[in-house]
Amino acid sequence: MPRRQTREPLPDLWLLSDVRNDARLEQALRALPRGSGFVFRHYHLAPEARRRRFDDLAKIARECGHAVILSGTPGEAERWGAGGLYGPPGGIGPGPALRIATAHGRAEIEAANAIGADAVMLSPVFATRSHPDAQALGLERFHVLATLAQMPVIALGGMTPVRAQELGWPRWAAIDGLS
Repeated sequence: MPRRQTREPLPDLWLLSDVRNDARLEQALRALPRGSGFVFRHYHLAPEARRRRFDDLAKIARECGHAVILSGTPGEAERWGAGGLYGPPGGIGPGPALRIATAHGRAEIEAANAIGADAVMLSPVFATRSHPDAQALGLERFHVLATLAQMPVIALGGMTPVRAQELGWPRWAAIDGLS
């Protein structure tokens, strides 16, 4: 399946929401450079509360010129007015303008290639509090896996500005490292 063309350029810097950074998200969104990306996850909230929190944070993100992506179903992303969808390759299907697949290894990158995802978030590059028992990819394995992707790769997992520089990768995302 060919990769879709998106109207907006893909941001280099991404902030992902999480229960751990919820109290700081408004401030973090305002501190990001204009044109960054925001992935709303907030799996810990009940559906109605999750929608309200999405609306509040999406408003701030849009005011700051950020792309707003939802971790959810294609139908939710469309109904909620998200600019795209984030999730495993099998769950992001057709729908919003931007589809970001999650990947942790070769098989998921190949699945993202097969569905023509617009980008892939490859993780965990470094050890992370989100998945303390997960084996980090490390610098070398990250670079090897990234070459398999037929779309832009966004590094995730233990990322901070210093680690992004160490990795030598232009696109990266963080939960704690940006909030």
